[in-house]
Amino acid sequence: MDNSKAAKAAKIGLKTWILVWGLGLAGQLCWNIENQWFNTFIYAKIAKDPSIISWMVAVSAVATTFATFFFGTLADRKGSRKPFIAWGYIAWGICTIGFGLTEYIPKEALTVAAAMVVIADAIMSFFGSMGNDAGFNAWTNDLMREGNRGQIGAALATQPVIGTIVGTLLGGALIGDEENYMRLFLIMGGLVIVFGIVALIFMRDDPSLRPNVEGGFWKQFASVFNFKKFFSQKELVVVNVTVAVYFIGFNVYFAHMGNYMLHYLGFNEGDMGLLQGIGLILAMLMVIPSIFLINKKKTPLVCLIAILVAIVGLLWIFFMIDPSSVDNTTAFAAKNIPLILGVFLVGTGYVVILQTTTVWAKALYPKDSKGQFEGVRIVFFVLIPMVFGSIIATPVIESAGLQIQGEVGMEYIPNGYIFLVGAIISVLAVVPLLFAWKFYDKRIADEAAAPTIE
Repeated sequence: MDNSKAAKAAKIGLKTWILVWGLGLAGQLCWNIENQWFNTFIYAKIAKDPSIISWMVAVSAVATTFATFFFGTLADRKGSRKPFIAWGYIAWGICTIGFGLTEYIPKEALTVAAAMVVIADAIMSFFGSMGNDAGFNAWTNDLMREGNRGQIGAALATQPVIGTIVGTLLGGALIGDEENYMRLFLIMGGLVIVFGIVALIFMRDDPSLRPNVEGGFWKQFASVFNFKKFFSQKELVVVNVTVAVYFIGFNVYFAHMGNYMLHYLGFNEGDMGLLQGIGLILAMLMVIPSIFLINKKKTPLVCLIAILVAIVGLLWIFFMIDPSSVDNTTAFAAKNIPLILGVFLVGTGYVVILQTTTVWAKALYPKDSKGQFEGVRIVFFVLIPMVFGSIIATPVIESAGLQIQGEVGMEYIPNGYIFLVGAIISVLAVVPLLFAWKFYDKRIADEAAAPTIE
């Protein structure tokens, strides 16, 4: 292809950019609802039982991983992303609204209510992964050319951060003092449905996309789980292990952080959203110096600093924050500055480690196996951390948290111990990081010593 044709192929029109940003942000907002507000919904409307959240998070992770592989394989075989994105988003939005209806299940049958919540979330995650993970992410990858890779990559890297900040602030505002979660689910679910319909009408698959059929469906599906090539990439293996260990600790506290602020510290949903949103906005500023260090080939150092900053933040919250150290009547009180500082430090660690390890890992993917290695990434970034983090969190809250006799039995309120346990697990992530650092330095030295081909 000559330069003029390559430039034309790389050019992205306004309609496509609207879809990239609209579908991307709608998806990230919906994921934020699931990761943050579903958990506080459980405590507000179902029961103050951490085991329900742990089951919901773990089963959702399994559903997400399976759906990504399943629909990714199906889309590859069909040679089309559009129907999976459009119908996936529409179903995703419907399920988000439907999740709110679990509020009306009689609480006397708590086991039934808990099971319905877990099932509803798993179904929502299944269709969310169909539309977003297996559909939208693959579609944007299809669009990438040498001339637009940086633009699309920057958009995709920015969207999760915007989604987290906007979802946190807007979610708290929509729920309000009256705990109107259904309003949040209706608006956000409706937004996702609208963009699903927009995709159905206006989206086009990339012209270069062709059906990729390799034997039967299940044979092609199973080929994703061929880890032989993955384990031959030693640096990539230890990078992924580092990520898995860190995010196990992260999932011990993150899924319960909202309920910690609501039911232990005593804030309402609106102020909780503001406090977390302010901390995360400040944390985003730390991405700038981290990018500078990454470009200076200091990626492992950035990861180490991020982990240590997160640990300091977690210990700060554990030792310095309790109901007497905050003013829960308003977010904008000087007394809440130490809490915002803790959220800022923890958020900085999260944002920087996620960004840095994603870039580090993707740079190590073999060119002919990027799709398979993206699937492996989900196992280490999502499945393992969410399952094991959930398993650890429940006994911590039940044994070390506050215990209150409620209408449907004993209620458990998460306190600072979730942050202490998260900090301890985060320390363990330094061990595989040091091995990854060694492999990284060797690779960089080898690349520097290799002769340049003119």
